[in-house]
Amino acid sequence: MMIARWSPTKNLRCFNPFYKESQKEQDNDKCISWAPAADIYDTKDDYVVKLEIPGLSKEDVKVEVENDTLSVSGERKSDNGVKKDEIHWSEIHNGKFYRAFRLPKNIDAKKINASMKDGILELKVPKPEVKKPQNIPISIH
Repeated sequence: MMIARWSPTKNLRCFNPFYKESQKEQDNDKCISWAPAADIYDTKDDYVVKLEIPGLSKEDVKVEVENDTLSVSGERKSDNGVKKDEIHWSEIHNGKFYRAFRLPKNIDAKKINASMKDGILELKVPKPEVKKPQNIPISIH
């Protein structure tokens, strides 16, 4: 089973009015603006993670595995040409995003398959093979 983990306070400094402005500018690339919705389920052979990231190309998305964590990050840039003061209502998330998921032990990261179609990123993580106990024959001397 995979457990999603996300810390709402991890990037709190980005929105903290008491945080030094100069430090905010330096850390701006670490700030996240939104997190795509995700579904996680398993099939007979795989754990499957699906994320909604419409409007993004594969070049806008980065998928990484480090230790036992699968992370997906990227950025949706606002390029609609509309000035900020002309916006009446906006629900489309723009900016950087990040999601991380803890993987079970013994996952072979090289076998993870990532594909995108119709704004859905699908990651298939093959389940590790179940190791059966080995019988050790006893010899009589």
